[in-house]
Amino acid sequence: MPEGGHALLIGNSRWHWAVDAPRGWCFEHTQPEPGRLDQVDLIGWAAVGPVPDHPCLSQSRRIVLADVPLQGLPPWLGVDRALAGCAAWRAATPLRQDGLLVADAGTVLSLTRVRANGSFAGGQLAAGFGLQLRAMASGTRDLPHPEKLGSLPRDLFPQLTVEAMQRGAVQSLLGLLLEAQHQCGWPLWLCGGDAPLLHDQLRARGADVRHAPDLVMEGLLALLR
Repeated sequence: MPEGGHALLIGNSRWHWAVDAPRGWCFEHTQPEPGRLDQVDLIGWAAVGPVPDHPCLSQSRRIVLADVPLQGLPPWLGVDRALAGCAAWRAATPLRQDGLLVADAGTVLSLTRVRANGSFAGGQLAAGFGLQLRAMASGTRDLPHPEKLGSLPRDLFPQLTVEAMQRGAVQSLLGLLLEAQHQCGWPLWLCGGDAPLLHDQLRARGADVRHAPDLVMEGLLALLR
């Protein structure tokens, strides 16, 4: 089936696609799909996860950290964090504050600070929602392996073990983000697969937060234009 131009970010657990559709770019988040590379026109890609051996993934089309126009990026920083930070910084310019915080709630929750002048200002990393659940299950004898979360348990102190695990994992992420914003005072931009679990909860607690689900891919596309 013919398709338009594609961009790809290879993540730790999922692949993230930008697809050039008639009404503009649309975004898809899938399990790793090496076979799909045979069917698309890949205009550019980046990776933080395992890269398969495929002729479509040529180095000439790869976006790396050095391509991201933020200042002071350390060489060990994940390109996904840099892309999300750059996209948020561009969208928020001119900044009224000293800078912004970008939280990517994926396999790992990454928190990245970007100053108003477009320079990297450090961050934090923590196990993401699903990773926390898997760690609890694999690191204990009696805790169950997690199932896909349908909705967040309403009770802050659930009686069911699985719901207690889910609620505890979410509360730990909320606490990290709320404390980071309290200490920093900068607005928070939120993206990543688990962002919908966190956004309303953060807003209810008075956080200055904006949900921008496709920041990483928007940052990647900006470098391909």
